[in-house]
Amino acid sequence: MQYRSDRYGNQISALGYGCMRFSQGVTGVQMQKTEQEIMEAFRAGVNYYDTAYIYPGSEAALGKILEKNGIRDQVNIATKLPHYMIKKAGDQEKFFNEELKRLCTDHVDYYLMHMLTDVKTWERLKSLGIQEWLEEKKKSGEIRQVGFSYHGNSDMFCRLLDAYDWDFCQIQYNYLDEHSQAGVTGLKRAAEKGIPVIIMEPLRGGKLANKLPAVAEKVFSSHPVKRTPAEWAFRWLWNQPEVTCVLSGMNSLEMVRENVKTAADAKVGDLSETDLQMYSKVVKAINANMKVGCTGCRYCMPCPKGVDIPGIFAAYNRRASDGRFRGLMDYMMCTTIRRDSTSAANCVKCGKCEQHCPQSIRIREELENAKNAFEGPVYKVGRKVIRKVMKY
Repeated sequence: MQYRSDRYGNQISALGYGCMRFSQGVTGVQMQKTEQEIMEAFRAGVNYYDTAYIYPGSEAALGKILEKNGIRDQVNIATKLPHYMIKKAGDQEKFFNEELKRLCTDHVDYYLMHMLTDVKTWERLKSLGIQEWLEEKKKSGEIRQVGFSYHGNSDMFCRLLDAYDWDFCQIQYNYLDEHSQAGVTGLKRAAEKGIPVIIMEPLRGGKLANKLPAVAEKVFSSHPVKRTPAEWAFRWLWNQPEVTCVLSGMNSLEMVRENVKTAADAKVGDLSETDLQMYSKVVKAINANMKVGCTGCRYCMPCPKGVDIPGIFAAYNRRASDGRFRGLMDYMMCTTIRRDSTSAANCVKCGKCEQHCPQSIRIREELENAKNAFEGPVYKVGRKVIRKVMKY
């Protein structure tokens, strides 16, 4: 197993265990199967286990398995505060104590603000005493390091990096999302500030492992170096020094063994120029049917009305490649789970964005298409529920 350093020199396994996708049975998590998989990863050197308050049964299952096998102090637990459920000062203590109980522990090694969306949301949490509370927990040792997980554009991500003295952060990142979400811009900005980056969705929910278009599979299979698509996806990430740990939602022994084998020898700088060219061909093949030829360069930003143009187009393209549900989820994350709406409906068709687009995209027209595709009854009901729950 390869290891990379966190902000304080602690060694984190290059491969982390994502605990959101534990196998589920009739009565919840399949404990015996999950225990075998976690212990297989542990014996191979995986020491970072990522869960969250809202993952069904995940914290409790992880806690019981670590306690039963006597390995709690040999691993790092990362879990997340559901800040969107905090209604008043002090609620964070209630959630945190419940998490400690579930995890059968007296401390959390890496504690994240789950899906922190923007600076205004962080300011709201600060008004409820979150910053002082976190500092108290760090002093007591109940929380060792504080970070946040993020889904959104690179501009807001960079602003959030400056909003607090974070110990680490977590972003969605893979060779298909190099220029969307926080992207390579956010990754490098975090590295410049000395903030370790944990990677989620390295396989885009499995799309980059076993749901590739036939043309993309052919690009991989015809390459001189023979590896599985999943291994290529992981190696692309570990080729970058700014990446600290890559999470994988492993739910079979075969998956664990394949991933730890890759993590054992994948190093920064391993990929050749020919390899990197291959990734470009694969991305082109995957995006062949995309709706909008947006590269995520962000020259169109900022929009005077706050429209997240690259984020909307990324969701619109994902709708075409991954289905309506995944596209809608991305659209809601980039437009709704924020204090200020960034939806396509905000567009007033001023045209300023089109003056700066290197691809000469008819942005106003495509935003209208995206709005018509996404902002139907399901979106409108979901938006109301989300904003009510998050007290926007």
